[in-house]
Amino acid sequence: MPTLASATVGARSWLLIEHDGPWAARLPECRVPDEVAALIARASAAGVRPQLIRRPGKRTRSTRQGVHVLLAHSTGDTPWLAEGVFADPDDLDLDSLVRGVVPESCILVSEPVFLVCTHAKRNACCARIGLPLARYLGENLPGRVWETSHVGGDRYAANLVCLPHGLYYGNMSEAAALAAANAYRHGEVVLDRFRGRAGIPEPLQAAEHFVRDHTGELSVGGVAVESSRSDGDVTTAVMRHGDARFRVVVEPMVFPTPCGTACAETITTYRLVSLDRLTPVRYAMPALT
Repeated sequence: MPTLASATVGARSWLLIEHDGPWAARLPECRVPDEVAALIARASAAGVRPQLIRRPGKRTRSTRQGVHVLLAHSTGDTPWLAEGVFADPDDLDLDSLVRGVVPESCILVSEPVFLVCTHAKRNACCARIGLPLARYLGENLPGRVWETSHVGGDRYAANLVCLPHGLYYGNMSEAAALAAANAYRHGEVVLDRFRGRAGIPEPLQAAEHFVRDHTGELSVGGVAVESSRSDGDVTTAVMRHGDARFRVVVEPMVFPTPCGTACAETITTYRLVSLDRLTPVRYAMPALT
């Protein structure tokens, strides 16, 4: 099953709230303290993606005082990750997060964070495949891995999200997940099972993927969207890779899922129509007279 161009489009800023669970099928239905429920609602209203997180393995209730949060801003040239603990979650300035500014009382985190979806009430596959994967990653990357609530794309379980950049991977095995996590720690992506980068429209995720496949570029920031336009279902994007520019044309294609209707009746992905390197424009200087 192809995974490309399937990362969640709406996630540009993230609010991760530590809560041991249990988790209901949907976040607003979860039995959480009133102040946490209010924080989730406030984040959703501000356009911030809220996630519940917990450490992999045996459930141990946190002894931390206050609400522990991680925040990530995934857009721009310098995405960042920060951490804070709030006795009163109303003190968390989400407007700053939306603007890409680290809120007061939060501290920047230098190491990335890895989320594995284990949201059983949302989809049984996420727990069946995600739980052992989260434990395995947690043993190999201690302190950097969290189980998380629904991230989107149950049919791609197990799902892995790398923050702060918001890189999505799907259909992950233990070996593939560890390889992707270690690559990200070194500033690179692995194209195998790469779903794309959150916050970017799906056709542009596809265009990025095809340029990476064509050029072999794996650095996280090595390919960027310069411009794009759509004509019906067809999207044309100009992508920049170093000093080179490429015109990429993609269009959607649909096919049935291999597992029937358990996760979805069909899957939409994208096919490459054309990819051409653009010739740099050279301006002739008028002769001096």
